[in-house]
Amino acid sequence: MTVRGNSVIFQIRKIIYEKFNDTDSRFTNDDVFEVMKDNGMANSLTIDDMEPYFKQLHDEGLIRPIAQNFTTQWYKLFEKVEKFNCKSCGQDIHLGNLEPRVCPQCKTAI
Repeated sequence: MTVRGNSVIFQIRKIIYEKFNDTDSRFTNDDVFEVMKDNGMANSLTIDDMEPYFKQLHDEGLIRPIAQNFTTQWYKLFEKVEKFNCKSCGQDIHLGNLEPRVCPQCKTAI
């Protein structure tokens, strides 16, 4: 994945951690995208650009799809998300409890 792609993934993970970090709640790709737009993080992205990032988060075991309506997809977390700071690269990262404790930036064990 590209540096920009990593940046988008980190942003999505942070938003999920800050706004939707409850395994009983559901959220949509549109909800996350709106937060990104409101914070100026999605200036060059469209909602359609977000699909591969959400697929990656599903494949990594952070989120699970529960419904879909055209471009809107609803998700739930498998487990709560925790915030870590990688001692190797200094990046704040947000990982679900079921995910390996490896920094997605530098691949160092947390």
